[in-house]
Amino acid sequence: MKESGDFIIGLLGNPNSGKSSLFNQLTGLRQHIGNFPGVTVEKKEGKAVLSGGNEVKIIDFPGTYSLHPTTQDERVVLNVIANPADKHYPDAVVYVANLMHLEKHLLLFTQLQNLGFPMVLVLTMSDIADKSEMVVDTKRLEKQLGCTILKISNRTGEGLDELKNRLIQLKEKPADFGTKPIYNNFSSTEKKLIKDIQTKMNCPNDYQTLLWLNHSKHLPFLQSEEKRTIEELVKAAEYVPIKGRINETMQRFDIFTPIINKAIETKNSEKITLTDRIDGLVMHKILGPIIFFLLMLLVFQAIFTWSSAPMDWIEQGIGALSNGAKNSLPAGWFTDLLTDGILAGLGGVLVFIPQIAILFFLISILEQVGYMARAVFMFDKIMQKFGLNGRSIVALISGGACAIPAVMSARTISNWKERLITIMVTPLISCSARIPVYIVLIAFVVPSVTVWGIFDAQALAFMGLYLLGIIAALGSAFVFNKILKSNERSFLMIQLPDYQLPEFKNVGLNVYEKVKSFTLEAGKIIMIVSVILWVLATFGPAESMKNAKLEAENITKEQQLSKEVSADLLASKTLEASYAGHFGKFIEPAIRPLGFDWKIGIALVTSFAAREVFVGTMATIYSIGSTEDEYAIQDRMAKEINPTTGKPVYSMATSLSLLLFYVFAMQCMSTLAVVKRETNSWKWPAIQFTFMSAMAYLSSLLVYQILG
Repeated sequence: MKESGDFIIGLLGNPNSGKSSLFNQLTGLRQHIGNFPGVTVEKKEGKAVLSGGNEVKIIDFPGTYSLHPTTQDERVVLNVIANPADKHYPDAVVYVANLMHLEKHLLLFTQLQNLGFPMVLVLTMSDIADKSEMVVDTKRLEKQLGCTILKISNRTGEGLDELKNRLIQLKEKPADFGTKPIYNNFSSTEKKLIKDIQTKMNCPNDYQTLLWLNHSKHLPFLQSEEKRTIEELVKAAEYVPIKGRINETMQRFDIFTPIINKAIETKNSEKITLTDRIDGLVMHKILGPIIFFLLMLLVFQAIFTWSSAPMDWIEQGIGALSNGAKNSLPAGWFTDLLTDGILAGLGGVLVFIPQIAILFFLISILEQVGYMARAVFMFDKIMQKFGLNGRSIVALISGGACAIPAVMSARTISNWKERLITIMVTPLISCSARIPVYIVLIAFVVPSVTVWGIFDAQALAFMGLYLLGIIAALGSAFVFNKILKSNERSFLMIQLPDYQLPEFKNVGLNVYEKVKSFTLEAGKIIMIVSVILWVLATFGPAESMKNAKLEAENITKEQQLSKEVSADLLASKTLEASYAGHFGKFIEPAIRPLGFDWKIGIALVTSFAAREVFVGTMATIYSIGSTEDEYAIQDRMAKEINPTTGKPVYSMATSLSLLLFYVFAMQCMSTLAVVKRETNSWKWPAIQFTFMSAMAYLSSLLVYQILG
């Protein structure tokens, strides 16, 4: 039921209307993001603090073209707007439309008018319209459209104070903002059906009843009996909803298009604009994709390089906190839990923040400039062949740096199925966390020689692993597209906005929300799993742990080892005796066909926290000290001999098998946590973990059995 107390203003409009920018202007940091109940569609709510201590609650609804939905976002809007009992149902509506493309934005506006909301029509981009020598007769528009109209500029803030004053009036006297619908053309069949439905159920508004008539199957708030009643009436009247929706849409355009043409005049309309000139390059059939990949290379490089320093600072800060705790607190399990469990988990959360912040900073700029809409348009046809979306290409490329922000960037995909497939396959793109693993293992597979007199063979192998991940991602997407069923039609409807300078306040707010969302939501899961992994690697059966310590002490005395080497030996022995070690030996029969022993098994378990943990685990197991220098680890691993066969453990077959395992395996709890958060369910991360683990296991098995 709708909650009492708050006066709710619904912020509605088409995508790229300037709606979200206006929401940020009105609410600032007094906003939060969640999901609508039962779905993963994002919901933004905020408080607008007005003069005189007035406050209103504002809900920024997803960008919507029509109340006849074609996407999940639009369906969610319909579910709220068509149900007065919904707790998100607005008391009034601020409708935001781009003045430069007003005609395209009025379809939804007139539909909302027919629902009887008190409304204010806000026209954005007024500064750009002035520069384009567009003359707007606002008074005439107000009279013809039957609604209060304001012009604002999100960039300069012009008109914002007047809007805030109108919001106070809207709250205090909503009846003064009643609208005069310019469309009421129902067919005779529709009129009869509307009357019949209203006699059987409570729906006083005629157009709301028409929405029930057209979309009863997809309205979750209707009872089964109510849906059955509507379906029977529709069938008896031989009414075809899709024809009714098409006729309504065409009639609406026939009514408001002449109004727009008479109220708006553009001087020099034939003049080639700056947007036209830029599009001549960025939308070019050949130059367009090249420019896109250069920009994405810049984004990838920025995520990879710009984040390295702050990530190092975070790691150093967590390390300093950990060392400080160890030095100031008494030795014992609590200190170890705090330093190696809780602080290590905290570091696993905070260390990703620079990458997330940089990605969304750059993506937000590209979106506000107007470029991302064009990239989506250029690649949509190609990506849809694999069950993806034009917007998926941004997530896939970003995944080369880190899957976490890449998965989060899939929020821009409105089609549920395409968004889900993007989330499911993005972790197959080789991320930066795999690099230390690749560096260690490639040396056992490919010699460091020059190929064709130019290229280093190991570098080519490194590139090959990345290409393998891309092929696996596209192939998996193709399979998911065949398996997943959705009634949501997949087609692209997107408006290409004019190019403009970004509003950095909005960029900053967007980055802030994404970082906060990751830290609070995914961070909780990461912390919990980190502590569990610490417990498994620290504790074990009492007898086993006791014997491990005694064995380490005896070896230390016999070989007169230094304090540092002795500590590493003790860590290695206790790890073997721990529950994680027991688990490694338990799974050894299952991983032996892949060429892996129990030590590699431990690395597989511990690197679930993050793939790069593999290097640290190898360092501990092989007692080479606290250093994680890849070349020292390579040297020690190269000397490891299988006691049964007398051959090196890390043969070409085993190393290649392990490489393929890390290319395909989902070994990143942080990514799984984010996938859970983005899908609002444990179902999809479980499926993702299962299918990627199966790919990893089968590919490793095949390679080792052929080469081993």
